[in-house]
Amino acid sequence: MNIENIEAFVYINHYGSFNKAAEVLFLSQPSVTARIQSLERELGCKLFDRLGKQIVLTEEGRKFLPYAQQVLQVIQKGKQKIQQRRSTPDALRLGSTVSVSNYVIPDFLPKIKEAYPEINIKLTTATTDQLIAKLLGQEIDLAFVRKVMHPAIRTVAFYEDPIQLYVYKGHPFIESGHVSMEAIRNEQLVFFECGSLDWLRIHRAFDSLEHPPNITYHVDNSETAKKLVMQGAGIAFLPGLTVKKEVQNQELFPIQVHEVAGVSLQISVVTLKEEYSPLAEPFGELLRKL
Repeated sequence: MNIENIEAFVYINHYGSFNKAAEVLFLSQPSVTARIQSLERELGCKLFDRLGKQIVLTEEGRKFLPYAQQVLQVIQKGKQKIQQRRSTPDALRLGSTVSVSNYVIPDFLPKIKEAYPEINIKLTTATTDQLIAKLLGQEIDLAFVRKVMHPAIRTVAFYEDPIQLYVYKGHPFIESGHVSMEAIRNEQLVFFECGSLDWLRIHRAFDSLEHPPNITYHVDNSETAKKLVMQGAGIAFLPGLTVKKEVQNQELFPIQVHEVAGVSLQISVVTLKEEYSPLAEPFGELLRKL
């Protein structure tokens, strides 16, 4: 059965006119009439009657109409699905920094799979500089990295991860909830530095002290720093993402330090400008909702 004939039937019923249906379909009236005649021969019945100047469905036409409409709806859905597949990749090569991989990606990927069930995801975890190199080399499609500027890269900012001082359960700082940088210099400090420029303000705050802080442990892994604090080995400045669970469980406690208020790690979704991923902005929106 010819789909164009069914389309003409549905349009004539909708507009109540052969002329109007022909105009909308960019056809001549004789062409539309020929399509209806062909459909009537296939069905073995008459579909329209004329009541003066009015076009009305016959009994057989009324019975056939919902099926004809359903056929066109199914075809339209199929077209939309094909167009969606053309604009949405089947596979996504995703890059992420360690902190995002550890603390965001496990909650994020199932939501992506739910929103885009046909996508297969390959995740690469590396430093921001390594991920930018992989992006420029077209080894990955998009990445979650700290804030960067590059002429070949498009950036969509999506999250600011505040850096705060965290102390263990029972620490005296918990009572007030805020201290000055001067009060920290007498504490054993676990210093985790992720290599970002955002940490420069903390360094400058240390430099302003008359006596340098007591950095007992200098580590390059947030999990190590966090666990040392939880064991009472010291206190540490940490990004909020890394301690979200421990704060909820009251195993670690955030303390405001006036001199470094507002310091945060800025995380962005980055793609190549010439190969801009259609998923970059939807991903950013999903991440902001986590």
